[in-house]
Amino acid sequence: MAEAFFYTDELGPEKIIEIYDPKTQLQAVLVIDNVAMGPSIGGVRMALDVSVEECVRLARAMTMKNAAAGLAHGGGKAVIIGDPNMALSAKERLIRNMAYAIKDVTDYIPGPDMGTNEVAMAWMNDAIGRAVGLPREIGGIPLDEIGITGFGLSVALEVAQDFGDFRIHGSRVAVQGFGSVGKHAARFLAAKGARLVAASDSRGCCYNPDGIDVQALIDFKEAGNSVAQYGDAMSLAQDALLDVDCDIWIPAARPDALTAENVDRLKARVVAEGANIPASLEAERSLAKRDVLVLPDFIVNAGGVICAAMELHNTTESLAMSIVEEKVRANVRAVLSAAQSQHMLPREAAMEIARTRVLKAMSYRKSH
Repeated sequence: MAEAFFYTDELGPEKIIEIYDPKTQLQAVLVIDNVAMGPSIGGVRMALDVSVEECVRLARAMTMKNAAAGLAHGGGKAVIIGDPNMALSAKERLIRNMAYAIKDVTDYIPGPDMGTNEVAMAWMNDAIGRAVGLPREIGGIPLDEIGITGFGLSVALEVAQDFGDFRIHGSRVAVQGFGSVGKHAARFLAAKGARLVAASDSRGCCYNPDGIDVQALIDFKEAGNSVAQYGDAMSLAQDALLDVDCDIWIPAARPDALTAENVDRLKARVVAEGANIPASLEAERSLAKRDVLVLPDFIVNAGGVICAAMELHNTTESLAMSIVEEKVRANVRAVLSAAQSQHMLPREAAMEIARTRVLKAMSYRKSH
């Protein structure tokens, strides 16, 4: 897994740990980016093509996300090379071995991410006594089950209506990655009067300009099908989602979905970044020139980590959702107001706010 990528600056990363266990075939990376604000929280991602570089970038996104949300936690991330759809018994062995491998890295608290879920966090917690996003039965707030990140995206879009040329009610929504974030974002937006017209997953895309029944598509997907096979819509190639006429486009899949090479294909008025690092800076600049409003990932998709931090303090589910709404609403307004008044990209305004908070926290720590 070794790569010639070790980007560093004054914030971090603090640790880059590569893990390999030949007995179990565990290959993984853990990155602790910055812990000035407290022990790091970040998801455990499982995919066949994850890398050190991706883990470093995701850990930095968590530092920014936690700082922007005003949490007493730094940023970290773990990635495991593996097929998330492997047999459950094999996945449990791999997850538990990962937990044992990071047992002594106590400044990292794992949570669910792409390819892992509440059950995986229960295994990790059983192995090492720390994890967030646990099942309800063992005192957790099941982040994926309640769709807290998708809920936060819907709140962010509500606020963004004051800054962009769109309205949620009556809008056409396209979701890239109809998984734990994307499906819930579609569900919450549909409840506000939006119309889902397209959705994609790793196997394809479905499209119906007249609208797709969100709950029916969720049920169809959870039965093990691809959205591309959904009957009440046209089946398209996976990347055709870029070409769909819509008002709200939600990338909720892998990093680097929008690049300088493909961003000109996008037809939307606002992009709400449900995934972490889904767009390059060049792509966001290109969209800004076309007056497309881009809502930065670590501001608008922070619902999951906010809720996870609340879980650590034994907060109730209803209170956690209220706190997510309060923080996301305030942060989106602060970022978009600053971007508007200072004539900068929303991401630049968000980075300035978060970076200032991290540097201030670092100033309180004793240097060694």
